Amino acid sequence: MPHFILDCSENILEIHEPLKIIEAVFETAFSTGLFDRNDIKVRLNPFKYSLVQGGKADFIHVFANIMEGRSNEQKANLSKQIVTKLNELFLEVPIISINIRDFEKASYFNKSMI
Repeated sequence: MPHFILDCSENILEIHEPLKIIEAVFETAFSTGLFDRNDIKVRLNPFKYSLVQGGKADFIHVFANIMEGRSNEQKANLSKQIVTKLNELFLEVPIISINIRDFEKASYFNKSMI
């Protein structure tokens, strides 16, 4: 159920192949023990045009959407683990960040629930 959507500058794809980036986030999220492997979804959106730090700085930002119920400590650890892994892959990228949003169980619905 967790969705990890990576927005990044297009240049990021010249440093590592998209699949390597997606797999790194996937495996890091799984390694936290918060999610089942079959539930994790990761997507990548490269941007050709952006204005970052007043110029053309490269960036990666992860939007993590997870089901409510995890503690602040678990979410903080998840954030730290993902940014740490991405930083290992992209030492020269000045901006790597993440934010986590909780899905509400009361309003979440998907096809398997029909």
